[in-house]
Amino acid sequence: MSVSSKFKLLPEVAQFLAGKSFPGFVAGKDFTGTGTGIIPTIDPGSGEKIGDIHDMTAADVDKAVEAANHAFPKWATLTQQERGAILLKLADAVEKHKGIIAQIEALEAGKIEAQAQGDVQNFIDTMRYFVKLAEGVHPRTKLNVPGHEAYVHRAPWGACGFIFPWNFPFLLIGWGISPALAAGNTVVIKPAEDTSLSAIYLARLAKQAGVPDGVINVVTGRGQTAGAALSANPHIKRMSFTGSPEVGKLVAEACGRNLVPVKLELGGKGAAVVFEDVDVESVADKLVGAITFHTGQVCCDATRWFVQSKIYDRFIARCKEKLDQVKIGHPLDPTTQMGPVVNPKQRARVLGYQEKGQATGAQCIYGGGPATVAGCDGNYVKPALLTGPLDNVAAREEIFGPVAYVAKFDTEEQAIAMANDTDYGLANSVWTGDSSRAARVAEAMVAGNSWINAHNVFAHGVPYGGVKKSGLGGGVLSPEVLMDYYRSTSVVRPV
Repeated sequence: MSVSSKFKLLPEVAQFLAGKSFPGFVAGKDFTGTGTGIIPTIDPGSGEKIGDIHDMTAADVDKAVEAANHAFPKWATLTQQERGAILLKLADAVEKHKGIIAQIEALEAGKIEAQAQGDVQNFIDTMRYFVKLAEGVHPRTKLNVPGHEAYVHRAPWGACGFIFPWNFPFLLIGWGISPALAAGNTVVIKPAEDTSLSAIYLARLAKQAGVPDGVINVVTGRGQTAGAALSANPHIKRMSFTGSPEVGKLVAEACGRNLVPVKLELGGKGAAVVFEDVDVESVADKLVGAITFHTGQVCCDATRWFVQSKIYDRFIARCKEKLDQVKIGHPLDPTTQMGPVVNPKQRARVLGYQEKGQATGAQCIYGGGPATVAGCDGNYVKPALLTGPLDNVAAREEIFGPVAYVAKFDTEEQAIAMANDTDYGLANSVWTGDSSRAARVAEAMVAGNSWINAHNVFAHGVPYGGVKKSGLGGGVLSPEVLMDYYRSTSVVRPV
């Protein structure tokens, strides 16, 4: 029985998927490119093929950048009100098609459908946030400099390149392109080859919503071809990459050769520090929810749990009890609580880290290994809890799956040292009823984000970014990010 017959697809989704072959979108129309390569798009929940995308060449990417640069002057010279009105129409169109986009995302990314709906809503909220924020940006900012008439003039850069990963395809597109478009730039999007369909759908929807041709372009293909070509293109004015630190270094190197500013949002190995004064059951439930959310494929997730010794045994017992209740299933099954990982390669990675960790001294105290779902030949794994030496590979490296490494601590100073003993610096959390201690620990942990009594908190207006191996060049979601997409000219006249 196929997924389409087992789970009801929306008529619009069935119609969209009936195309089977999905071109990119450049200069306001479908774009197949010149390459002959085809990449299958697979439903990670069932193993069934959804369709094919085109593996575009460097020449194809160049055409997309050319289209974005061609559209830029007219888009940039619109008034902020005119440009904002168009982008709000796009946000309205996405909202109208929210269920359709969410179901497409659930099928191609293995994301639970209700969670995918939340991602689409986040895109809508992000677009509206930056449109409103841009209304307050004045082209000229006067400077008070004795003996001079001086001001800073702000203008958009031009064509901006974006490479997005497969874990949050639509949400991250919103985080990336919204400030760029609101500031008056045009964009070229290269989605992950596993999850290109929602980006293609967005580009078509943008055309219908009245976004001018060439303002939003989508090129499809593999990272080593299309992605590499975009980051190396000398005619983009800014570059943004979200993904692994290893690929991020390659993108930064390519941009550096052309002196193109680059923003990198990379991986993490987040810590959750749990003190003995918490409600043990509540915190355990929340951290189990964090590690199983989108099957642990979340860069800022809490994957290292440091628990004060006095409550450690009770905390672990509650986690096991809660994990026992997690229902693994297909993303379109409304009873599913944890879906598959995105592809067989990622499944092998998660299982491989569990094996390597245990082979080098870690102990699996819960779960682990492959999971099966009746009627679905998908990429399923069981959640796992590991413990052992903190220099273990499973405690040091990003696994990107539903695996947490747990350890005890006794003192606040010890917990901080354990949390900071990592090459990453994206997001941590501290759990305690003592507000003074919460602030001390949150400020002492070396990361772009510290959350108190919560994990995975993203509020529009709060900067979100990483340090060390987790990021470079600024973050997302804040006024500072919008300003990244304006270039500044100092205008000075001696008086």
